[in-house]
Parts: sequence; structure tokens; C-alpha cells
Amino acid sequence: MSTEARAIYRVLTKTYPDVKCELDFESPFQLLCATVLSAQCTDKRVNMVTPKLFKKFGTPKKMAGADIAVIEELIHSTGFFRGKARSLKGSAIKIMNEYGGQVPADLDDLVKLPGVGRKTANVVLGHAFDIPGITVDTHFGRLSRRFGWSQSMDPVKVEHEVGKLIPKKEWTNLSQRMIWHGRRICHSRKPACGACPLAKLCPSFGIGEMDKVKAMALLKTDADFR
Repeated sequence: MSTEARAIYRVLTKTYPDVKCELDFESPFQLLCATVLSAQCTDKRVNMVTPKLFKKFGTPKKMAGADIAVIEELIHSTGFFRGKARSLKGSAIKIMNEYGGQVPADLDDLVKLPGVGRKTANVVLGHAFDIPGITVDTHFGRLSRRFGWSQSMDPVKVEHEVGKLIPKKEWTNLSQRMIWHGRRICHSRKPACGACPLAKLCPSFGIGEMDKVKAMALLKTDADFR
């Protein structure tokens, strides 16, 4: 299986050579906050909200001392704003009290922060600290099942199963490329199979639109997410 998986990953690498996190941030704490805000929300919307948020509360110290109502107002449009505001403030307080004001670069410590699960932790580790991690969001999970890499709906199981197929040093880039491919081509309801560069390798080829012209019309571009 690893041979087939690596073949798919080579094509993903050629298709998306310059992948990067689509959330805007200038520090590990800002990335942590942006990733928390991205739950049930588009990265594009989060990037519209965070400039004002980070101008006021862009450090753990400032966020820890912020009025929760002000945080809620600033992040309202991201949805679930009350819970997210509690998570942002609570994480900042914990970072100040237990980690000397620095976001911990450790998975076990990160998941102890309010509102932070393995997905958020791996995003922070990979993009803020250059520590390889697999981020299993809805796109990653869906593509993993379509590629035959995992049959599980459990993100933790998917993370471990896929991690055995791809070299650890590539985990962060793999995650981002899977997410990009899921957003741009391998859509949930109607994947653009007829325009997919993985057509000859994907075991699920044919479940989506096969006509090339119609499939091309389904494609999304970077501009749709910025």
C-alpha cells in the first residue's frame, strides 16, 4: 500500500508544489487562535476577522486580559463565537500561567489547552514549529477513504494509519496538499474526476463528474480561498 500511497503523494506534490497554511498569522499564538476560529468556518472568513483581533489581542498576555465580550464581538462572524471566545481567552490564560507565555511545541501540552484538539495541535506544530504532524480535517479524512488509505471515520485512527504510509518528514505538507486537493478538485458531493491529475491512480476514480468540460467547471482556484 505504501507504494501506491507514495505514487499518489508524488502527483499531489507536483500539482501543489508551493503549499502553505491558508490562515494568516505572525506567531504560534496567532496561528493557534486562527485555527480555533476556523472550526465550522472558512479560512477566508477567519482571515477577514483576525487582523482586528490580533491588533488588539495578538499575544497571550493581551488575550488573557481581554474582555470576553469584546473578543466575542470581534469574532462573531466566524460562528460559535461564544465558545470560541472562551477557548481563546482560556488558552491564553493557561499559556501565561503554565507555559511562561509561550505556546508549547508539544502535542500533549497543546491538546490540554481549551478548544484545542489533535487537528489544531498538528496545524500549530507543523506550520509554527516545523514539527511534522498530520491534520485530519473533513477533507483529509474523505480523501484518505477515497484513496483507500483508511476506512475509518475516526480522525485519530486515520492519522495513525496514513502516518504509516507516508514518510514522517512529509506529514505537514501531505496534510496541506490533501486539504488543497479536497477543496479544489476532490469535492465532497461531486468530485471533478474528469479533471483530476490522480485519475490513473485513484481507486475511487469515476465517483464524480467524468466529462472533462463539466469537471473543469467544478474546479476551484486559490482565489476562492483568499
